[in-house]
Amino acid sequence: GVLFADDLASRMAGNVTLLHVLGKNERTGEGRDKAQVFMDRHASLVEHTTVTELMLEGDALATIAEEASRHAMMVCATHGPQGLRQQLFGADILKLVRKLPVPCLVVQDQSTVPARPGPVVLPVAGHENITGLLDAVVMLARAYQAPVHIFQLLRPGESPSDQLLENKKRMMLHLEEHGVAHEEIDVPGTTFSIGFAAGTIAHARKAEASCIAIMADASDEYRYMADAEKERMLTNEHGIPVLCAP
Repeated sequence: GVLFADDLASRMAGNVTLLHVLGKNERTGEGRDKAQVFMDRHASLVEHTTVTELMLEGDALATIAEEASRHAMMVCATHGPQGLRQQLFGADILKLVRKLPVPCLVVQDQSTVPARPGPVVLPVAGHENITGLLDAVVMLARAYQAPVHIFQLLRPGESPSDQLLENKKRMMLHLEEHGVAHEEIDVPGTTFSIGFAAGTIAHARKAEASCIAIMADASDEYRYMADAEKERMLTNEHGIPVLCAP
């Protein structure tokens, strides 16, 4: 996560703040000393910009959200389907990104900082308000100097809703207005599936994407199954980073 933060901050002429919310056993004495060593070790990985270390006390999710509000974006590292995700946030990575007032790039242990960033894959979302998502995509695409793939999975025998069609137009218009290169990618689904994660991940992998960009919240249209699908994206086995917009 630190390497991604360093890379993005240097591309955006920004700086890095490392945040650790202290657990009960880390607030005094040896526990705090260990936490400081941990922070110093991670701070030493930042090579391209300045770094500030913050160790705060309080409720983890609320404290992270409050501090994030003072920054342009956040990078959150998880360790995939097993490991840290279950120990630290569990399925709560989703809960965390939904509390954040800023975009968050979720990366995994096996995610690698792109030397030559590939496209940002932007699945067409069914939300009423996608302004935050579009602003986040423009920010990242500019930082990476990467094009955007406006991606839509076309299921057999199913027509896109009016909201999806409207949002696709808005996506193209917004990217055009901000001078971001983009192309439409419509992929016919070969079999009927309820979810959208598998097809999106498959395209992102094929395109060697720098990330997939999604809304943190579920749309009303797909609310009943969206949480599991979003979680699947966040912990995809290929380690493709996922940009979550508030």
